[in-house]
Amino acid sequence: MTIAIASSQAQFEDTPSIAAVLSSPNFLVRETLAGLVTALALIPEVISFSFISGVDPKTALVASIVLGLVMSVLGGRPAMVTAAAGSIALVIGPMVRLHGVGYILPTIILAGAVQIAFGAAGLARLMRFVPRSVMIGFVNALGILIFSAQVPHILNVPWLVYPLFVLSIAIILVVPRFTLAIPAPLIAIVIVTAIVMIGNLTVPNVGGQGSMAPGLPGITPFLVPLDLETLQIVWPTALSVGFVGLLETLLTAKLVDDLTDTRSHKGRESWALGVANIVAGFYGGIAGCAMIGQTVVNVKIGRARTRVSTAIAALVLLLLVTGLSGLMAQIPMVALAAVMMIVAIKTVNWHSVSPATLKRMPVPETTVMAVTVAVTVATGNLALGVAAGVLLAMVLFARRVAHVIRAERSVSLDGLSVRYDVYGPLFFGSSNDLVERFSYGVDPKSVSIDLTHSQIWDASSVAALDSIETKYLEHGATVRFIGLDQRSSAFHGRLTGQLAG
Repeated sequence: MTIAIASSQAQFEDTPSIAAVLSSPNFLVRETLAGLVTALALIPEVISFSFISGVDPKTALVASIVLGLVMSVLGGRPAMVTAAAGSIALVIGPMVRLHGVGYILPTIILAGAVQIAFGAAGLARLMRFVPRSVMIGFVNALGILIFSAQVPHILNVPWLVYPLFVLSIAIILVVPRFTLAIPAPLIAIVIVTAIVMIGNLTVPNVGGQGSMAPGLPGITPFLVPLDLETLQIVWPTALSVGFVGLLETLLTAKLVDDLTDTRSHKGRESWALGVANIVAGFYGGIAGCAMIGQTVVNVKIGRARTRVSTAIAALVLLLLVTGLSGLMAQIPMVALAAVMMIVAIKTVNWHSVSPATLKRMPVPETTVMAVTVAVTVATGNLALGVAAGVLLAMVLFARRVAHVIRAERSVSLDGLSVRYDVYGPLFFGSSNDLVERFSYGVDPKSVSIDLTHSQIWDASSVAALDSIETKYLEHGATVRFIGLDQRSSAFHGRLTGQLAG
């Protein structure tokens, strides 16, 4: 038992381990620099999404600090960045506009409880049913959303922004050719910020996005009564927050698994997110989930692999919010926008949309990917896009499988009996087709239906077999069902004859 437990835990260990990072200067520098650039990449999105959710920027930043620290300790996916996210803001915003900010805290507490229950019940395993085409659509849609969110920072701005933008892009693209010791986005942000401050240039900066007064808020108080009326107001939004957060977090965790060739503990990530959101609700005031753009910055650009990087990101954000808020306010938005645009371009799976791939890929797979992208981009809601993609994939899969059922007919030499060998799974999509595969009017009086190469998966299949038997009885024939495996036989025996009416 001890060996089994140790083996289970080893599956999800950081690579390299935290101990290895702390004992190795190279690892520690890499994780620290990755965390630093990730913290800077968080600022524009967290601030911009705060307006959507109806809270002030300081609230969203502090909540992101809390989320980052808690998830660095409890989370099941090392190096994945969690903060106040746009997907959560899109869900909470309408409720805040209708009922006020006082209902945010009870909403977050209930959403966190849902996430904890989800993780504790092991329901994170359901993510295995998300098709690859939906996952690719999710990633491509995120790339488009991240890129489009940066466009306003380079349109209708002073002309000085454009040379700074070109300089930022050039640094991000050229520096990695010479060194990977320091993340190129960090160099770009530092150089462009220094140019603006030394030259006293007037360009849009972080300070222009909202109040950057130093200091931290206190514990978030309850501003509404905890009664049935409050529950009726918050529960629909709380469920949406809970499941949208889980969906984006688990999909991002799967992406990081692929990028790092390591496994994560999805169940742990789920309940840890619930705990982090509840803590952030009480100290900060808004919920969050995984941030795929910043995670790509941390893992792909910063080459981070452990919890150290995300803890550093949270601590750097804390330092910027408290002691260095004046410096943070001076960071030009164009530098941050340039970083996120490059991240967006790197996020998109360009191979999936190349002409050669599209030519080889089955049309249903491409359709699912395109629908996922279209719905996500049109609504700005990742959950809706993924849900649409999964539902379409299910329908197309059921349609394909429904037509693989076949029944091969063979008449005995004496012509007194007939045998049908059925091939393929029997479920609601295929069982209706099966009913039409028999020659009821011409078959002899003894009919055997061999289901050795088939299985019964639902009540629709049992009803279809009952219908076949009834049709033969009407023609004076008797039917025997043979070859059923133990599970299918027990299922059929329990329901046959009980589904009419």
